Amino acid sequence: MSEAEQRQIRCLVAKVGLDGHDRGAHVISRAFRDAGFEVIYSGLHREPEEIVQAAVQEDVDVLGISILSGAHDTLVPEIIEGLKSYGAFDDTLVLVGGIIPDEDEQELKAMGVAEVFGPGASMDEMITFVRENAPDRS
Repeated sequence: MSEAEQRQIRCLVAKVGLDGHDRGAHVISRAFRDAGFEVIYSGLHREPEEIVQAAVQEDVDVLGISILSGAHDTLVPEIIEGLKSYGAFDDTLVLVGGIIPDEDEQELKAMGVAEVFGPGASMDEMITFVRENAPDRS
């Protein structure tokens, strides 16, 4: 992928719910920017509908949901359903980052999450995954 194509990848890094731990989201945002992606950061304590609205309005290719509160099994499905209601799910790569139990990871993937990145996941791995899997809108 050329540098120009990399810059066309638009990412929303979102913090959903009451989770106030945002260091990881900031690190991911910076790494994605350094990789040439356009990055929008939601800020803390966003409701699922706020994240859906931001993803739709900003026409993002990638939605990275950072969640450490343990509410992923409730909040992520709400976001996915919201994207579907706007017809935006099929052309948005949805990623989840945080501490997600293995059995929950499989459930998230079954509902359409493309990948779950836990603690210790490498930035290179995440960037490569996005480059290889972001929707081609050309």
